[in-house]
Amino acid sequence: MQVLQVQLAVQADPAEVGRARRWVRSRLLNHGVDPDAPMAETVVLVVSELVTNAVVHTGCPAVLRLCLPMTEEPQVAGGSAAPLRVEVADASQAAPAPRHAGADEDATNGRGLELVELLCERWGWYPDGSGKRVWCEIGADARPADPLADVDWAALAQ
Repeated sequence: MQVLQVQLAVQADPAEVGRARRWVRSRLLNHGVDPDAPMAETVVLVVSELVTNAVVHTGCPAVLRLCLPMTEEPQVAGGSAAPLRVEVADASQAAPAPRHAGADEDATNGRGLELVELLCERWGWYPDGSGKRVWCEIGADARPADPLADVDWAALAQ
């Protein structure tokens, strides 16, 4: 299977996270993925988390890469049969460590890798040059970014 690889250099600035999200939406749309599809929303959320981790925890520039499967068959349900791969390379050799935010519902951090683990088929990391590369794979049938999006609240209220 052929794979289209596109990448974006991300500066060590938290404002770059928003630019990375916009870039990913644009690449997905150019690849024929409905930007409102659950898979697209999931990819944008995962990219946001991984780029945020790279920028915040290393204070160094990073490289975001999307590996988009190319297929001659029509895309189904907003994506292709093969998973889309997201990679973020940074200059830190420290292994990513999922942290648990705990019971504090108002906590604003500590859930990023938990989200990645929940939303992706697979994820991991490996040493890459003088840093590391964190990767994940998201299938066309990815869960929506909002797990409560499909809840029938009216039915529950009865």
